[in-house]
Amino acid sequence: MFAIYNNGSVSFRSTADNLYQVKNTDAPHKVLLKPDDDDLYQDYLDREKKNKKNQENEQPNQKELNAYKKIANMDTTSVVYHVKDIMSANCIAINQSSSILEAYNLLREKKVSQIPVVFPDGKIVGMINKKIILNLLMDDFDRGRHILNQKLSELYFDDLLTTDPISDIRRVAKVMLDFKLDAIPVVDSKDVLCGIVSKTDIIKAVSKLPAINLWG
Repeated sequence: MFAIYNNGSVSFRSTADNLYQVKNTDAPHKVLLKPDDDDLYQDYLDREKKNKKNQENEQPNQKELNAYKKIANMDTTSVVYHVKDIMSANCIAINQSSSILEAYNLLREKKVSQIPVVFPDGKIVGMINKKIILNLLMDDFDRGRHILNQKLSELYFDDLLTTDPISDIRRVAKVMLDFKLDAIPVVDSKDVLCGIVSKTDIIKAVSKLPAINLWG
């Protein structure tokens, strides 16, 4: 399941197939200033049994998994890994009440390419990176210091693509390639940021989990 957030509001939430119908793969991300191993699989099965009472977080049972694999032309003996199995949980994020300069300093300090911006309650707003900050400065170079001191809440974040913890890694990998994304934030059913999955996470999964099947 994927979702598109427009400055914190959900404008789309559906499957990957429907995603391709509503979003142009070449559409740029725009930010403007507002005018004012097997053990993992066993763990997954154990968690599935424990979470049956919680409908929102209930994992598909083996029969459903096999049905999905059949539809996806997968070997029913292969393991289906989900985003939650490989994502970076407790990822770095910044509150929208922080300044653009604070976001830049955090990017430098943590040596990351982008950081999710969240509301005080943890719900996702957008993503900030050095390129976005540079573009804002270049658009109004003479007011650089003023721009850096502005709050992230004064930015307008457009079309942020996210996924949920139980999305199939194969689907996520294809979407990342097609939309030229280095990472996708992971949000729960309440729109709260719960992690991020990156190209690096997927590469590590391929190298460390022999049973993983991304392209079968």
